Amino acid sequence: MTSRVLTGVAAAALTALSLAVASAQQRGAATQGAAGRGGRGPAIGLPRLPLGDGPFIFDTAEQHKIRVVVLTKLLVKPWSLAFLPDGSMLVTELQSGQLRIIRNGVLDPRPVAGAPRSAAVSLGGLMDVALHPRFAENKLVYLTYSKPDDKGLIATALARGRWDDSTSSLVDVRDLFVAEPYWNGSGGAASRLAFGRDGKLYMTTGASVANMMDAQTPSNHKGKVLRLNDDGSVPADNPFIGKPGYKPEIYSLGHRNQLGLAINPDTGAVWSNENGPNGGDKIDIILPGRNYGWPIVSLGRDYAGPWQGKFAQDGIEPPVVYWMPSIAVSGMAFYTGDRFPRWKGNVFVGAMRMGEIPGTGHLERIVLNPKGEELRREMILLELRQRIRDVRQGPDGLLYLLTDENPGAVLRIEPAE
Repeated sequence: MTSRVLTGVAAAALTALSLAVASAQQRGAATQGAAGRGGRGPAIGLPRLPLGDGPFIFDTAEQHKIRVVVLTKLLVKPWSLAFLPDGSMLVTELQSGQLRIIRNGVLDPRPVAGAPRSAAVSLGGLMDVALHPRFAENKLVYLTYSKPDDKGLIATALARGRWDDSTSSLVDVRDLFVAEPYWNGSGGAASRLAFGRDGKLYMTTGASVANMMDAQTPSNHKGKVLRLNDDGSVPADNPFIGKPGYKPEIYSLGHRNQLGLAINPDTGAVWSNENGPNGGDKIDIILPGRNYGWPIVSLGRDYAGPWQGKFAQDGIEPPVVYWMPSIAVSGMAFYTGDRFPRWKGNVFVGAMRMGEIPGTGHLERIVLNPKGEELRREMILLELRQRIRDVRQGPDGLLYLLTDENPGAVLRIEPAE
């Protein structure tokens, strides 16, 4: 298979996968039930401990002593955050569909007005929030969300509004883009945003187990990285412009459920991370027109146990980092600040759990060489047992985390020595 076109062999593989997916899901459900899911069998995982008030002091491998400060524990499943120029934080809550604001470390009890109405289905809801690169001039805020229709279905949508300083609200909110198709929300519903150095907006969509075939189908938007102008229109230099059967917004295809998106500060390359099935989480460098394999190529197993597809194949882009066992990757950020000099240039990735064991959430730090190749990695904050949904570098050079919990928290990591 080339990076752009499915060959007969790949098409046959997809057909075989489509025939097997239902039975695999049934086997997986039975296996998971016996392992303690679905109310059957003994419980799996470590005890879920409530997050204390902090601050907490931890030792790390290279930066050594760090302090973790709890800014708030009053959020419900926070999903993403973005910093306003004054240092305030906009935070999305996935399931409530609310946009919140934190000023001077204090959460405003009132939701920000103007967020689009979303549907909380699976990993869908009110998801990413990003500011326009010229936010200081135009005040534009972008949001991805699960847009409901009148039939109980959802579509992944991109909305844009203007931040009103006088009322601390979003005004003139409208959809810029609605991905096709609408569906019942099963499988991959997550979506992330990042503005590239080229000024274009990159947006991820997912295609998980229930809709895995969509990732290889160029006539829909699922399981893709999309590339848009800042008004939601299609850039004239997108790789599939004018190609019959391809949605013009598609920049890359063959993705599962993408939970982190970041721009490499040294190269300007777009980096995306995605969940594998049972193992095989990975980070990809996103290149125009390329195919990233799902579900034909995977480094993980399906939930019933067998390997999911091949490990590698000609025409499929390999990952730059991968995990086996999986860590349920989430938000991702490159560290470029000066507050943690020994972490400069490192990649941080949120982890929801490790090896399919609940209660093992943490933050991972990955050290790269000048060519972007992995040298080593470190697990941080395992002691807190929190599902880390997002990680961002603040304008103060510190790291800020969201915990995927209810109640959910905003944590700040700062030097302790």
